[in-house]
Amino acid sequence: MGHRRLPPHQMRASDAERDRTVDHLTVAFVEGRLDLEEYDRRVGLALSSVLVGELWSLTTDLPRPEGSRPEPGPASDPRREHGSAAGDLAPTVPVREWGDEWRWWAGVAAVLTAVWAVVSLTAGELVPYWPLVPLGVWGAVLVAATIWPGEDGPR
Repeated sequence: MGHRRLPPHQMRASDAERDRTVDHLTVAFVEGRLDLEEYDRRVGLALSSVLVGELWSLTTDLPRPEGSRPEPGPASDPRREHGSAAGDLAPTVPVREWGDEWRWWAGVAAVLTAVWAVVSLTAGELVPYWPLVPLGVWGAVLVAATIWPGEDGPR
């Protein structure tokens, strides 16, 4: 029995697809392609999206980040269609793209540290280093993806 694929405007979105869309929007925001208000609006829509087509509509006017994988289409991954055991052993994310994740982390760390420094200078004293929380969580996720690679992590 052949599988009939639904068009994106009828296919339900996964959490991973929502996360990739938010990552794409974050890249666009950091590059200055979106202002804070538009970024917040689109992220809210991405997190509440139910269908893949809704996610695609949030990023169609933005270039894909350099080195990123193409957006999955209706016939995207032949390994999943055929259930190939050999295909399951192949890396799911190129090492270069995984390294890009760490570069993004470092870039955001620099920006957040600069904001913290400005706040400290303005306050006239060192305020607690609050960037440690988001950077620590993000870094822990990246380290965990290295140690325990999953479907979306490097192998």
